[in-house]
Amino acid sequence: MKNESQMSNKYPILSTINSPCDIKKLTQPELKSLAAEIRGFLVENVSKTGGHLASNLGVIELSIALHRVFDSPRDHIIWDVGHQSYVHKILTGRRERFATLRQGGGLSGFTSRDESEHDCFGAGHSSTSLSAALGFAEAEKLNGSDAYTVAVVGDGAYTGGMIHEALNNCERDLRLIIVINENEMSISKNTGRFARCLVKLRSKPGYFQTKLTTGRIIKRIPFVGRRLFELIRDTKKLLKNIMYGSNYFEDLGLYYLGPADGHDEEQVETLLREAKKLGESVILHIKTKKGKGYPPAEAEPLLYHNLPPASETPPGATYSTECGRILCSLAKADQRITAITAAMSYGTGLEAFRKACPERFFDVGIAEAHALTFAAGLAAAGKIPVVAIYSTFLQRGFDSIIHDIALQRLPVIMCIDRAGLNPADGVTHAGVFDVAFLSGLPGVRIYTPATFEALERALKEAVAAGCPCAVRYPAGGEDPRIIGEFYSGQPAGRHIVTGRSMPKDPEVVIVSHGRIAAEAVGACRILKNAGIKAGTVLLERLTPYDEIAAGLAEAISGKPRIIVFLEEEIRAGGMGILLSDAIRRQGYFNNSEHLIIALDNPFARQTSPRPIFEFFGIDAESVARKIMDS
Repeated sequence: MKNESQMSNKYPILSTINSPCDIKKLTQPELKSLAAEIRGFLVENVSKTGGHLASNLGVIELSIALHRVFDSPRDHIIWDVGHQSYVHKILTGRRERFATLRQGGGLSGFTSRDESEHDCFGAGHSSTSLSAALGFAEAEKLNGSDAYTVAVVGDGAYTGGMIHEALNNCERDLRLIIVINENEMSISKNTGRFARCLVKLRSKPGYFQTKLTTGRIIKRIPFVGRRLFELIRDTKKLLKNIMYGSNYFEDLGLYYLGPADGHDEEQVETLLREAKKLGESVILHIKTKKGKGYPPAEAEPLLYHNLPPASETPPGATYSTECGRILCSLAKADQRITAITAAMSYGTGLEAFRKACPERFFDVGIAEAHALTFAAGLAAAGKIPVVAIYSTFLQRGFDSIIHDIALQRLPVIMCIDRAGLNPADGVTHAGVFDVAFLSGLPGVRIYTPATFEALERALKEAVAAGCPCAVRYPAGGEDPRIIGEFYSGQPAGRHIVTGRSMPKDPEVVIVSHGRIAAEAVGACRILKNAGIKAGTVLLERLTPYDEIAAGLAEAISGKPRIIVFLEEEIRAGGMGILLSDAIRRQGYFNNSEHLIIALDNPFARQTSPRPIFEFFGIDAESVARKIMDS
């Protein structure tokens, strides 16, 4: 009761909004107050939980207008990526749970069909919304329904090819409204006094009503009405193109409205209502400002794009920043090295490379498949391209990896960032598939460094390798438990590193790679306390598996009862299955039992705030328990 009272005192209008129906009753002055309250609510909460703040501050008025004009969930509202859906969540009955945003068992940071009927299509990756919206709109047409489908697409998504593929496939006679939210990159050169007057004119209901009525009258003229209407429309388009230039969307046969001020709720609402009346596919182009209404976010939208939780200690050096630093150093010595990012120069640590070697840095936009084939072209022409990309986004370019890189044995280096589980961003951003889909490709080396020094060794080897290489590493920085067990006082430069505490004749050996090795170290301590002789082995490289199997046979003394393969990836096609098979085929450790501990269901969503490793049963305690039970 106390929290409810505080909420109503602080946010008197917002506290009364429990469904989209509630905002339909508000007056214009109340809507402006609601927008201000939502801004305060977002800043207060996202500053604590972490999340995408700047972009959500920019779509408050749009979100309000959408839910006043359309009838969700009967009408479908699809948010590209889904990171701009916070206001949508607040307005659709999830305000009281908003403090759980991006927490285990809490609200997703993106749209999720499992979370609400108002989230008609899940998201997390860019440029998918319009293809999905087109599917919804065509289905409703086949059903004879008059429901509308709305796709909200940020201008950045237009650097992704899927958007243009979907636009090319759009039929004119669909109840489909595509809202382009331009908040950074210019789309239209529609400038000048006449353009501003045109926007004002088009935002007035009288303009639309006159236009629609005139069109209906002309179409009803016997015999020639339809052709006369099309002639007038085409003539108008021709004159407009001569005077003001061609419009990409109208050239595709779509009705275009805008650009309009996306922070003027009344104007946006009017345009949406008129778009509904048209009864055909419509582009509504609005302009917004990231971080609107919160000066720090307006001044530094990149800084406030994706905030960490307030409770999280700011990291020092990370694998991403170290990768950028190492590549800069290597590029100074080798002019063939180039760097490529798919609109993620800051996230992948390549911003340092961009500044140091701008002529050899390429940002190709949200176009992962293009990035990889572009890299293949550079490699075929004698360069050494490095593509830095998140694991979850690498899968979007899998065909390019097979067809353009691996098949031609081209020396492309894939720096796979955010490898492993990423709990804050949920299942859509889990980097748990790359080992499986890369392991099946002949000639591709997979490096799995677990320290910054190992990362540097891997990158140096990859540059000199002359073949496709993948260097995968997690978010964040080094783990002192891994350094202490595998690198303190030990010689460096090996791909197979035996833990310092490995007994002479171990009963149990845990083989792992990457940051999950810290859990292997913890599990060994638990086993030793239970009287079981256990040790760990860390792999800095995974392929070729036959070679790694032979190395393990040399590194492990005696005849262990159990060899455990622990990994933070999917079981099917992963390191455990493939390395176990290589060991069996070559006749090593014939009397040893093999136990694979990996992810059986990577799509499982956390239902409680338990740590992510514990939730998936790959933490030290769970691993030790599974070994003792085997």
